[in-house]
Amino acid sequence: MALDVVTFGCRLNTYESEAMRRAAGAAGLDDAVIVNTCAVTGEAVRQARQAIRRLRRERPHARIVVTGCAAQTEPETFAAMDEVDRVVGNGEKLAAATWASTRAALAGEVDGGKLAVTDIMAVKEMAPHLVDGIDGRVRAFVQVQNGCDHRCTFCIIPYGRGPSRSVPMGAVVAQVRRLVENGYCEVVLTGVDITSYGGDLPGAPRLGRLIKQILKHVPELERLRLSSIDSIEADDDLIDALADEPRLMPHLHLSLQAGDDLILKRMKRRHARADAVAFCERVRRLRPDVAFGADLIAGFPTETEAMFARSLDLVDDCGLAHLHVFPFSPRPGTPAARMPQVARAVVKERARRLREKGAAALAQRLADEVGRRRQVLVESGGIGRTGQFMPVRLATDATPGTIRDVIIAGHDGRQLLA
Repeated sequence: MALDVVTFGCRLNTYESEAMRRAAGAAGLDDAVIVNTCAVTGEAVRQARQAIRRLRRERPHARIVVTGCAAQTEPETFAAMDEVDRVVGNGEKLAAATWASTRAALAGEVDGGKLAVTDIMAVKEMAPHLVDGIDGRVRAFVQVQNGCDHRCTFCIIPYGRGPSRSVPMGAVVAQVRRLVENGYCEVVLTGVDITSYGGDLPGAPRLGRLIKQILKHVPELERLRLSSIDSIEADDDLIDALADEPRLMPHLHLSLQAGDDLILKRMKRRHARADAVAFCERVRRLRPDVAFGADLIAGFPTETEAMFARSLDLVDDCGLAHLHVFPFSPRPGTPAARMPQVARAVVKERARRLREKGAAALAQRLADEVGRRRQVLVESGGIGRTGQFMPVRLATDATPGTIRDVIIAGHDGRQLLA
């Protein structure tokens, strides 16, 4: 009677799934499946519902508990599913008491009802959640922030995550130290909007200061990596750390979303195209080996072919190597859902072209890596990742979780060959 967790979406969800697994297990919940959902697109919600139906067929007697962003934004949708036994909100899912009450409710010991979802906007503080590691992963994640105070017109996530709130620096440093003591070589700082880190803490420390404190107080940490950042919020300490700290990995994933200024305004983004290009140029001057990734949306409402072409050109102008491409998906309740929509066939076709552009950019970056010496964190299956997050096929077996010094001998268009 196993307790399983099925995770959709971002790295933050991966981290939180592990925290939930431990809390639910400690509460005695077994023969259950926790489904940690994502709400970033309508497709993500559809996939979660499909997975829940499949889980019920595969485990007819298991209890199914649904949580995550989609459960927070659409609790009634999941509560109405016959396959679902309980729906837990994002504000409740990391609390030990939640899983004790959920176990009692599912066992019929109390009448807890099907819904355990409260107002996420009322959550103002964030407690650190200690996770010793994630089974099967060679890099560890540390949640430093949650929530978002911005209101991009396409995004439902602030309504699933609540306001921005940060983990105190001391608690973050202690968690990183604990993970290093447990044998992890690389730690990834994650959150919903990590470049807003610290605004709610005494003295309002910024992300760059946090990075410097981690590297100073945990000298044994070999590699520190950042998840997605908003380049317009990058502070001077962050830029300095990129320039001066070799243990901070030369890989930044940027929340860019589009390359046309009018579309960026309609998205209610806080940067212009020129800001994104200037940021990449500045970082590349300071850290020439840096690799950039980006989130880009294809087919945003009112996007013309000329506007889309500027997003395509942004791949070259910013020197992007890793793309996450999202066909625009209208989320009910967001301003963008009420804007004039681009035809679905056009949206899909533009997403395809953007992905092809990204694949070509990655192949070019892989070619540029040939002949270089790189430090590779070994994953399973003979694959590893460079500091730039480039995938590498290793020529010989190596222990997952260790760092190997290799020479890049070639590539196959998708990964490097050591």
